[in-house]
Amino acid sequence: MNKTNHSEKVLVAMSGGVDSSVTATLLKRAGFDVAGAFMKLWRPGDNFKQDKNEEKAKEIADSLDIPFYSFNFGEEFKAEVVDYFLKEYRQGRTPNPCVVCNNEIKFGLFLKQASDLNVDFIATGHYARLKRNNKVNIYRPKDKSKDQTYFLWQLDQNKLDKVLFPLGNFEREEVERMADSLNLPDRAQESHEVCFIPNEIKDFLNKHLDEKPGKIISEDGEELGEHEGAYLFTLGQRKGLGLSNGPWYVLEKNVKENKIVVTKERENLKKKELIADEINWISGKPDLPMKVITKIRYNSSGVKAELKEQDNKLKVTFNESQWAIAPGQSVVFYSGDQLLGGGVIQ
Repeated sequence: MNKTNHSEKVLVAMSGGVDSSVTATLLKRAGFDVAGAFMKLWRPGDNFKQDKNEEKAKEIADSLDIPFYSFNFGEEFKAEVVDYFLKEYRQGRTPNPCVVCNNEIKFGLFLKQASDLNVDFIATGHYARLKRNNKVNIYRPKDKSKDQTYFLWQLDQNKLDKVLFPLGNFEREEVERMADSLNLPDRAQESHEVCFIPNEIKDFLNKHLDEKPGKIISEDGEELGEHEGAYLFTLGQRKGLGLSNGPWYVLEKNVKENKIVVTKERENLKKKELIADEINWISGKPDLPMKVITKIRYNSSGVKAELKEQDNKLKVTFNESQWAIAPGQSVVFYSGDQLLGGGVIQ
């Protein structure tokens, strides 16, 4: 980042890891008045107590000679993210907790706390770029392999106006080299895929949702076996079915009737369109219909599609059929590298 001639205050969300540590360093070098803060989130059985990552984050803040705060968002995180996660699974959908956490916690509660401290910006270690003209727009980062824009589609202009993403113009390898050169204290390990689940999602769901054994049937209605609960499965899932003569794939799940329908034909899971609801446009609603690049899961490659309005929702028609489109997941829209917005798959 270029050196600034101001002393604008920025509060960095510090996890104790590489990305947030380098974020704080870059901002301090650029002339910002930097402070760090750790967010205590809910984890099973910890009662929101201080953990080793918080200690590491404080050590790093001390080594950078910046103030350090600790925010306890445990109860809010449980209500907004964990309960949402369980509710979606209970209803037979596949949730996207990182999207909700970003909007409600990292760029919601954290931003409010920062405002109470009279800071000008908050900053995180997300790999994304922001461009400010009349509005603030989100773009994919320089390092496309670390692109995290998929998880940011619910943000709006009021939030983005107060956000900085310093890592967007760096390759991850550059960030790691910077971290090594800083001789910072030992940093925290990378987080789990779902941060509040220490082991398997199945174990977590079994603990928090009532187990409901049911039937696994073929497309023809033949009973093939039993499952522990329809909510445990997602469309396209192959592992964990316990069926012989496979591979079998989850084609449908009916939580009300507590049954799973499976198929041997992977092609049967392909669809060329979906309906999305809860739409958010980051810089205002564009003229529709329009051609876009879409992603239906974080690690998927973008595919061309057309968006049309349909009954106050969006109909997304892909140029090529997509596999295992899961209700509850996010569908995200791009124009080139610009993130336009997204919605929830119905």
